[in-house]
Amino acid sequence: MSFSFSKEAIEELKNQIDIVDVIGRSVELKRAGANYKGLCPFHNEKTPSFIVSPQKQIFTCFGGCGASGDVVTFVKRYYNLDFNEAVEKLADEYGIEIQKNSHKDDREKYYEVNREAARLFYRNLTEKKNPGYTYMQRRGIQDSTIKKFGLGYAEDSWNNLYDYFKKKGTDEKILIELGLISKKGDRCYDKFRNRVIFPIINTAGKVIGFGGRALDNEAMPKYLNSPENKVFQKKNNLYALNSTRQDIGKEGSAIIVEGYMDAISLYQNGVRNVAASLGTALTENQAKLINRYTKNVILSYDADAAGQKAALRGIEVLRGENCKVKVLHVTDGKDPDEYIKKNGREAFLSLTENALPYIDYKLEAAKRGLNISSEEGKLDYMKNISSILSDLSPVECDIYIKKISRDTGISEGAIKMEILGNNKQEKHLPERHRETGEEVLELSPLEATVLKCLFIDPEFSESILPYSDIFESELGKKTLNIAFEFYGLNGDFNKGQVMDRLEPAESEKLQESLDKVIITGNEKEVLNQCIHRWEFKRLESRERQLRDILSLADEENKESIDRLTIELMEIQKEMKAHGGKM
Repeated sequence: MSFSFSKEAIEELKNQIDIVDVIGRSVELKRAGANYKGLCPFHNEKTPSFIVSPQKQIFTCFGGCGASGDVVTFVKRYYNLDFNEAVEKLADEYGIEIQKNSHKDDREKYYEVNREAARLFYRNLTEKKNPGYTYMQRRGIQDSTIKKFGLGYAEDSWNNLYDYFKKKGTDEKILIELGLISKKGDRCYDKFRNRVIFPIINTAGKVIGFGGRALDNEAMPKYLNSPENKVFQKKNNLYALNSTRQDIGKEGSAIIVEGYMDAISLYQNGVRNVAASLGTALTENQAKLINRYTKNVILSYDADAAGQKAALRGIEVLRGENCKVKVLHVTDGKDPDEYIKKNGREAFLSLTENALPYIDYKLEAAKRGLNISSEEGKLDYMKNISSILSDLSPVECDIYIKKISRDTGISEGAIKMEILGNNKQEKHLPERHRETGEEVLELSPLEATVLKCLFIDPEFSESILPYSDIFESELGKKTLNIAFEFYGLNGDFNKGQVMDRLEPAESEKLQESLDKVIITGNEKEVLNQCIHRWEFKRLESRERQLRDILSLADEENKESIDRLTIELMEIQKEMKAHGGKM
């Protein structure tokens, strides 16, 4: 039975709950004037841009993702729930009675049919002799494990399941939508035949779909899965997580494998902080699901090309959720199922302890198929790794540069030049920051002019948002963030509101800088001139940098020199389009 709620009931619920308290349980919030600020939980960021307004009872991300909404929206998105589930969760947690309009919807009917199908498959496997049970015995799966995961068997029959549900009067349309039967003309037949069945169960304990492994080696496909439908979306779920999420939380890490049997075998052999991606490619929603229980993830995929590709994709997806990622390499090309059966739990745990940090894995992947003892191989390897290293912190980058230099015989200087030439972020850094690494504490005339324009007309915020890098000083950045915060929540702000959020010394310094700026004429035109000036300054800075790099380059690094020369010419062309020297 499921429920719907009246608008009045939902509004009453929201009136009784403080959004700051709800979000504060999952996000570290700090007071910022009348609001609260923290790191957005829906995308990876280092500077807090997630604002919660207790007055308006809403949240807004002013960073990369733009997420916003009320307390129900937050719970729905953060916990991957539907609307009714989010409302029920809030009501339960805060002990609030909320009137429910009960009705049996399609989703609940689907859950019931899936549950009944899972019971039938389980009885098929456990109550009489059958090829499915023989297969399980051969794979070393114990009866207790069969029961734990609700494993089953689809008989080698065209109508075993169909006849079962026909007798129960189940609507065949539901069976078709769930992928349990197919229909050709007037004839209906079972979709799963002569297959071991793996019920897929969500974290709420609902059977949402099935995976079926063929017992006939000639049968295609080898694995048959339920189609996507109202209750089953592969991208939102992980196999076995319903049974292992507590173990994942307890161990403080999750091992993600490819296959059903990998997860089952590891669990049976005492490695229980495990789950399997439904398909080789890990999705963003699956990463969010993992992130509820741990930020430490070990990927254990097959060593073939598909597995390697999936691991690299998984790294990026998990890093996007701010997870710490390692990659486990199972020796001898075996999968986790084979390895743990042969070598035992302790040997497998030893592999996890020695799993490669994701950077090392990516560097190893960049080397595959290349002969790095040859000049051509070294050049290709440098191309592959430059973007990887450019994303690291200076300390990390230095460590790996030394390691790569030892492994390849390429000088550290040449590697640094290659990275610097490819570092896209470097293009956008102000020259003073790059050269000294020191913070600029004083407002520049450019910053002061832009801020004065914003205080005259707050709607200029829309225009300046893509050019926030104009602000180099800490005071400038802080002032701009406060202004954006007010604008995002209220669509307006004034200088007094912003000043009130600054420290007295900061307010004084800001006012002093603003007093030096005199704007005559069209403020929008002045603002556009500021942006134009900044863009030219950025180009000019990159031009100087490229000239410096090329002046230090060795003739042996011809490919890098050619590439950087082309970029220099393109920069100079852009500068000319901006009107030359300013």
